[in-house]
Amino acid sequence: MLLIGNGRVITRDPEKPYLEKGAVVTDDAKIAAVGEEEELKKKYPEAQYVDADGGVIMPGLINAHTHIYSGLARGLSIPGYNPTNFFEILDGMWWHIDRHLTLDGTRASAYATILDCIRNGVTAIFDHHASFGEIPGSLFAIRDVAKETGMRACLCYEVSERDGEEKTRQGIRENADFAKWAKEADDPMIKAMFGGHALFTISDRTFEEMVKANDGMTGFHIHVAEGMNDVYDSLRNYGCRPVNRLLYNGILGDRTLLGHCIHVSPAEMDIIRETGTMAVNNPESNMGNAVGCAPVLQMMKKGITVGMGTDAYTHDMLESMKVFLIIQRHNAAMPNVAWGEDVAMQFTNNRIIAEKYFGVPLGILKEGAAADVIVMDYKPFTPFSDANIDGHMLFGMNGRNCRTTIINGRLLYHNRRFTALDEDRINAWTMEQSKKLWAEL
Repeated sequence: MLLIGNGRVITRDPEKPYLEKGAVVTDDAKIAAVGEEEELKKKYPEAQYVDADGGVIMPGLINAHTHIYSGLARGLSIPGYNPTNFFEILDGMWWHIDRHLTLDGTRASAYATILDCIRNGVTAIFDHHASFGEIPGSLFAIRDVAKETGMRACLCYEVSERDGEEKTRQGIRENADFAKWAKEADDPMIKAMFGGHALFTISDRTFEEMVKANDGMTGFHIHVAEGMNDVYDSLRNYGCRPVNRLLYNGILGDRTLLGHCIHVSPAEMDIIRETGTMAVNNPESNMGNAVGCAPVLQMMKKGITVGMGTDAYTHDMLESMKVFLIIQRHNAAMPNVAWGEDVAMQFTNNRIIAEKYFGVPLGILKEGAAADVIVMDYKPFTPFSDANIDGHMLFGMNGRNCRTTIINGRLLYHNRRFTALDEDRINAWTMEQSKKLWAEL
């Protein structure tokens, strides 16, 4: 049992949104109480005290779309790589990397990604993996790292025909095997989705095989209309737009998550809404890839649940919130839009998405919710209360303000040090794997 106190508490619970001198008590994997610190100290005298040192105690952050396979790319420069369009970015960089990822490379990428997530206060991730160098067993390798590090993770493999029929079938089988394991294990920390890459790399025949292999076990996590490649391919080869293809192939539904959705039409948005399908926006990645600004404001106005991810461009969810606000305002040429949608994506919609898979309240501090709690080292020099919390987050905090991360009731990271992991040993081994990968690239 932990008692996290000596800080301001942001709960994201409308019934008790803010406590100036509050505390949170965790009991095993759940939150036992949220309230005034002095009262909770008297009620739970046996609890281990975790000192927030005057910081902000808040729910752990959720990343609804990331890519562990990019974990070893930081600082990498590939000779001759000079992309001028989205396809060249994929083919020259990311597909080139994942074609050389072995199981050890996948494990190293998972360590690099997850440790950075924990440092930035991220307590749950939805990963979309690709390692065409060694597909079988890759999701299980990530699972093992997630279990060791304590991360809450929903995993899938990126099915794609880009490297031939055998690799396509291996990707389908890896998804199916992992989804079956997840269903039978019913591990509260590790869940599965069925992944697919961009539609222009997947035929209708492969979609049919994916649906058959999934057999209703889980929802799909797939890239949609990130670039115009999907739109051109669907119109040219299938006579319809990308979202229509997904509808016709039985991919959509209330447990399916569509990544990006930049080039979707109003009619496609209606299909997404009517099928209860969810979407996830990745603002920094979209800007970096020069693929456009997703019509998130329009999608949310139509009632679509749009969450926030990073596409692994960063592991800092607060950074993504900052960028979302400015790209949407720049795109709309309106300086007074996107604030409400920004906050809703991270603190409401990501919670909706995550709860569908993990089955417990996440992203909120209240009795019975998952014991995912972080402490931000943030001591304001302007008034701070429930009336302006979001303004402080968007213009004051960053992920690296995180000093303490608790996931599922486990104190994993405290005063900026990992409590149960040998970070130096992990970093040394990960460095060895990255050097092997870079040598091949």
